[in-house]
Amino acid sequence: MTSTERRATTSLASIYALRMLGLFLVLPVFALEAAKYPGGDDPAWVGFTMGIYGLTQGILQIPFGMASDKLGRKRVIIFGLVIFAIGSFVAAAADSLTGLMIGRAVQGAGAVSAAVTALLADLTRDEVRTKSMALIGMSIGLMFALSLVVAPILVSHIGLAGLFALTGVLTVLAMGVVQWWTPAEPKLHKASTRAPLLAVLKTPALARLNFGVFALHAVQLSMWVSLPSMLVAAGLAKTEHWHIYLPAVLASFVLMGGVFPLERRGYLRGVFLFAIGLIAAVQLALFVRADSASLGYLGAVLFVFFCGFNVLEATQPSLVTKTAPPELRGTALGVYNTLQSLGLFAGGFLGGVLVKWGGHQAVFGAAAVIMLVWLAVAWGMKVQKNPSVTS
Repeated sequence: MTSTERRATTSLASIYALRMLGLFLVLPVFALEAAKYPGGDDPAWVGFTMGIYGLTQGILQIPFGMASDKLGRKRVIIFGLVIFAIGSFVAAAADSLTGLMIGRAVQGAGAVSAAVTALLADLTRDEVRTKSMALIGMSIGLMFALSLVVAPILVSHIGLAGLFALTGVLTVLAMGVVQWWTPAEPKLHKASTRAPLLAVLKTPALARLNFGVFALHAVQLSMWVSLPSMLVAAGLAKTEHWHIYLPAVLASFVLMGGVFPLERRGYLRGVFLFAIGLIAAVQLALFVRADSASLGYLGAVLFVFFCGFNVLEATQPSLVTKTAPPELRGTALGVYNTLQSLGLFAGGFLGGVLVKWGGHQAVFGAAAVIMLVWLAVAWGMKVQKNPSVTS
């Protein structure tokens, strides 16, 4: 990487890290803590509140992505972070599940993921972009691991409201990183089509990736509707859940280094499909032992899950930026992140409904079906370098 590419990668990774740390701090404890609020005795509504963040993200990702193509990446990123911070402080002040729901919805309205990823693509070359995406993915994974360690400890001292307030503070710090550390963005690309959204939507390769990110994040969030209570049932207090999560996440990072040589040798398609298969196998393994999983069993399957998840989180957005031309990157990533956000919403809401209806087995059975459908959809993928989207 050049010095500008390194600075772009580290600064944008830190933006993601600060924002995602705030978001992830809530995730491991939300289902348990939200039950303490008025209205929190209904797991379906708790799941809906958990997932509504993804719904508002899904509604606004495309407008934010298109705006970044026309108005500039940094301007849109800072605006979105302001909205996210406001939502965090609204949730911190909530005294009911409805108040939490409103705060989560406003948080989701700060839909900057597409603009951040598009800016990274603008500032890096194709040959190093997957590595840059992977470094961002690893920073997100590290924040996830850190949140799993500190969230149960913090929530016992400052409560769920304090976690949301901390989220707001971290978001303000991310604004400073955008303003003073991230390299200057290149000049805006002149649009080559009058219908950029249509051009993106009718591209089969992008449609395949969009379905994949929906499936991945629906499965991810539905898992975390069930996993905290499964760990408690297996004998692990919620303040000690990091004993399982942290080793699984960190061990999975060790395997990430092997992906880049395989990509350079032309095996990206095989790695991609294998990663999908791993997550499908995890869902089947959890389905089989949903009511009797030991801590060792849960730790093993979570390690396998994070191995597959980390690979897919790094490769999918990189493939989107290589498939869409520069002038449509923001729009393409807006659509991609819309499907990601809708997946988070669907996973949280359906996970809560399925737990209420059929227990943990229903959640993992549905997740296994989703992953197998994705594997079938992804089977026809062709990895190309910089094909153009036609209008």
